[in-house]
Amino acid sequence: MAEVVATCVSEKTGERKKPVATVLLRENHGIDGDAHAGDWHRQVSLLAAESIDKMLKLGLDVHPGDFAENITTSGMDLVSLPIGSRLQIGETVLEVTQIGKECHTRCAIFYQAGDCVMPKEGIFARVIIGGTVRPGDAITHL
Repeated sequence: MAEVVATCVSEKTGERKKPVATVLLRENHGIDGDAHAGDWHRQVSLLAAESIDKMLKLGLDVHPGDFAENITTSGMDLVSLPIGSRLQIGETVLEVTQIGKECHTRCAIFYQAGDCVMPKEGIFARVIIGGTVRPGDAITHL
């Protein structure tokens, strides 16, 4: 079963996000209190814990939120989801809008490891149905 491992937010863009107990997703906006929320296609970012594990195996001390992802997942191959896929997470529904991203500047993780998983393995979504998401919530590909 796929599930949420962590929910994370940051007040500013370009910084690691901090894990929080719950996040409130608003339709066509994103996560309340997160710097990336707004009227655009990358309202929520997701990264698999399995991707973070790759960086741990390289010897990095990294945790959920360190790659600036909002929702850390487990048990689902995120990058294999086609654009337009819908995910139900708890009471919310997200629509996948982008797989990976171009990094215009190298982050601290890249300089520590010589690589970063978010540009290749992170995905982005917009909020179709809002609600609360917390660690332990099930994730279903609709």
